[in-house]
Amino acid sequence: MDNWTKSAKITYKRWKNPELRDETDFVGQTDEVQTTDNEICTIASAAPGGAESASSCGSDKTEETFTVDDVLEVIGFGKFQWKISLLTGLSWIADAMEMMILSILGPQLHCEWRLPGYQVALITSVVFVGMGISSPLWGNVSDKYGRRVGLTICMCWTLYYGLMSAFSPVYGWLLVLRGLVGFGIGGAPQSVTLYSEFLPVKSRGICIMLIAAFWAIGTVFEVLLALWVMPTLGWRWLLGLSTIPMAIFVSFCFWLPESPRFDVLTGRSEKAMETLTRVAKENGKTMPQGRMIAYQQSDRGRIKDLFAAQYWRTTLPLWFIWFAYAFSYYGIVLLTTELFQAGDSCVATHGAKIEPTCSLECKYLTSADYKDLLWTTLAEFPGLLVILLAVDHIGRKRSMALCFFMFSLCILPLFACIERTALTILIFVARAFISGGYQVVFVYTPEVFPTGSRALAMGTSSAMARVGALITPFVAQVMLRTSVYLTLSVYCGVAVLAGLASLILPIETLGRSLQESAGVQP
Repeated sequence: MDNWTKSAKITYKRWKNPELRDETDFVGQTDEVQTTDNEICTIASAAPGGAESASSCGSDKTEETFTVDDVLEVIGFGKFQWKISLLTGLSWIADAMEMMILSILGPQLHCEWRLPGYQVALITSVVFVGMGISSPLWGNVSDKYGRRVGLTICMCWTLYYGLMSAFSPVYGWLLVLRGLVGFGIGGAPQSVTLYSEFLPVKSRGICIMLIAAFWAIGTVFEVLLALWVMPTLGWRWLLGLSTIPMAIFVSFCFWLPESPRFDVLTGRSEKAMETLTRVAKENGKTMPQGRMIAYQQSDRGRIKDLFAAQYWRTTLPLWFIWFAYAFSYYGIVLLTTELFQAGDSCVATHGAKIEPTCSLECKYLTSADYKDLLWTTLAEFPGLLVILLAVDHIGRKRSMALCFFMFSLCILPLFACIERTALTILIFVARAFISGGYQVVFVYTPEVFPTGSRALAMGTSSAMARVGALITPFVAQVMLRTSVYLTLSVYCGVAVLAGLASLILPIETLGRSLQESAGVQP
């Protein structure tokens, strides 16, 4: 990452006469020779698809102009970005831990409270329902009131109800409180929105992928925490201690600045300049001199903007891709347990049926179970490494397609009779690719939509993912007991279709600057 810290030399336009700026020649000037003070040139943009715009600038005889993108390229990747990486990474760890709890809490309460199978499944379902409902809402809040505001509120919400769920006296209270936890977690993807808006173009893809590594760290940490806490202290302590990353985030969120792109779009250009100056100071760089072009947009966070003429061909396939990633990711996690518990893999596949067990049959997770869960969770790290190399070389679209097609190839051998070792390897590789690809879509989505609807796009896309996560247990657990072949065919088919959807996306965002508004692009 050493090359990220190097300052980029940006050339700015110097107009001899502002009144004739469309007709006169300009002279290129670099950072080192600029001498004018920082000022702001405002361009008011109409709603997406509109053609009207208005500009307001000073009347200096000589002026330099730059955009937020230009400043971020000059500042580069430095100390500030490392700090925000760690802070937003904490929210990602918290999200992963709350998700990983679901695979640990169910078997424990199944035994301790003698819950039937459907009630155990509801503990997982209410979390995904809460996330699906809240994700677009948090996206709308972040587009209207700020990324920092939306992310901070959702983390405080999740922290409070996460702690309260540890004190649930009965099943009903646990169900309600875990649903409220899910409602809060639905806003966690906004950390990616905020983080991406502080990154220069050349390091955005790799940096967002590295942030995704915090998810893998969170899942591993949760399994290790369960291995330590569950045998002695129990599930209530696990729920309480799992909120530690959220508590740390909330304690340090006062340091977190608002996105300068959001401030510019909402007409708070002076605040954006203060933030950019702070970033430049922490990175040891010098701000470019001249006027900052400020793109303003009054209408933000509207769902119809995602279906504007230039975006609907992106929105619809992208929603299906998010759905397919969550459907496949959580599906392979559930299939791992189900196929292993079936005993001999030949019986599982050639028999094409797994016999259901009694819904009240109780089996606590053992230390060996936690260790197996840890090993399968570690599959996410090699997947991230592979995609980390691909995302900035073959592009975002091809990387997503590669992951889906490789996942499908790993599913195909499961139709045959294979030994336990081969089964483990195939599931390991399948999970590696689907988890790595899941992170690529987190890179692509904020890059393809403009600032005025970026958070809403992340929120609605995340909601589609929650729908996939909500449906997949009925395939991986219910359908599997009827037909293994049909179950594997569904996962293989969905992955192939999603791979094709990735290839037909109209926009490749590799090397592309973030759009400030749909009507005006820097």
